[in-house]
Amino acid sequence: MPLPKSNTYTINDIYALPEGQRAELIDGQIYDMAPPSPMHQKLVYQLSRTIGNYIEKKGGPCEVYPAPFAVFVKEDDTNYVEPDISVICDKNKISNRGCEGAPDFVIEIVSPSSRKMDYSTKNALYADSKVREYWIVDPARERTTVYRYEDDVAPIIIPFNDYVKVGIYGDLKICIADLLK
Repeated sequence: MPLPKSNTYTINDIYALPEGQRAELIDGQIYDMAPPSPMHQKLVYQLSRTIGNYIEKKGGPCEVYPAPFAVFVKEDDTNYVEPDISVICDKNKISNRGCEGAPDFVIEIVSPSSRKMDYSTKNALYADSKVREYWIVDPARERTTVYRYEDDVAPIIIPFNDYVKVGIYGDLKICIADLLK
């Protein structure tokens, strides 16, 4: 939920937040972030590990960055997000601040407090910012919604017990249910 303020926030407002307070900045509005649940963290860890192991085995250029990791998706000071998982294939985008530009692949794990953000606000932001692929992993609904913005097609909804193909890699498939065992 955005903090009430009629004017536009900037990255300086994010940096001025009290120590330990996490928030994201989307189109000049600040959104507080709730602490993640154990299930959320397990999924972040397992997905990061699975994708990271795949990249290492294949010797690819991409790197996996789990949250908290700063992503400045647009070249302005009114957008700052911390996706649950960012996969970045262009090492020139990595700076001391975080990722400067859109990651290639973003995964968000839905929490009760983030449902609208993940499905609506962030979906629009990531599509507009040229993220290539976006997954919304929804434990409550036991499904993953996959957006492949490059393909310009409708989202694909995959139950947790089926394999989800990682679009930016031709041969990586992940079964979310297997990660939760």
